[in-house]
Amino acid sequence: MKVLCIGHAAYDITTPVDTFPKENTKTRVQERIECGGGPAGNAAYLLGKWGISTYFAGIVGDDLYGHRIIEEYQKVGVNTDYLQVSKNHVTASSYIIANRENGSRTILTYRPSDMNMDDVDIDIEPDIILIDGQEPEISKKMIEKYPNAVSIIDAGRTKRAIRELCRMVNYVVCSKDFAEKISGISIYENESLEHAITKLENEFHTEIIVTLEATGCAYRNEEGKIEIVPSLKVRAIDSTGAGDIFHGAFTYGIAQNWPMSKILRFSNLTGAMSVTRIGGRNSIFELDDMIEIYNEVK
Repeated sequence: MKVLCIGHAAYDITTPVDTFPKENTKTRVQERIECGGGPAGNAAYLLGKWGISTYFAGIVGDDLYGHRIIEEYQKVGVNTDYLQVSKNHVTASSYIIANRENGSRTILTYRPSDMNMDDVDIDIEPDIILIDGQEPEISKKMIEKYPNAVSIIDAGRTKRAIRELCRMVNYVVCSKDFAEKISGISIYENESLEHAITKLENEFHTEIIVTLEATGCAYRNEEGKIEIVPSLKVRAIDSTGAGDIFHGAFTYGIAQNWPMSKILRFSNLTGAMSVTRIGGRNSIFELDDMIEIYNEVK
């Protein structure tokens, strides 16, 4: 089983605070957590850590952060043959304030506007392709080249290129915000959720899963009804990367050929447990631990 992840590679610097700082003040922090990041990038890291044969395609700069990202991938067995290193750009970076008081995170991301992968011929014949829309041309090319691969998009932004990719994949796994913006429906109860998912199905003609943060996620089950799969209630201290980790666990479940109900319960738990730790990749639990937690709470 081979998984190809295509998308954004960044380097995250997280500073936890007890309360969110006021504007135009100075705050001295006691911790600084650094690791690679990015939606498809974090999912690839999880898949490698969990023993899946994973390839990551993206771009980093020829600098300290870029080389650290490559080293991280190699430590968990992610193949970086298609991770391009640019001498003309700096590695994308995210500066994150993690508010321990309520678990929220505030992110400032810098990525050079002209930083995109060069065309590349990826010939590994993946079984699954996970994309986040950051590299739309390469993503489209690979989905078209390998039509038998199961394709998944982590849909967060509503750019036209991402909407076009949503029409090409088998699964659109999107945020509540994405669902609301695309459907034009404010999701506040089950009826509005069903209307929003129906509009997305009519728009993209594929399977839709909507993540609902602490509530869990929603999908249309085998009986044709919209079902909310609840998450686990935890004390959140940092939600950085929780969505990315959900998508990684979702892809893992697809690779294991689990039923969708199990995939979504397991993905919810993996994302929920991640918010109990500071940082993105630092908050990915070991697979054995997640299976144990799943068996305890299912």
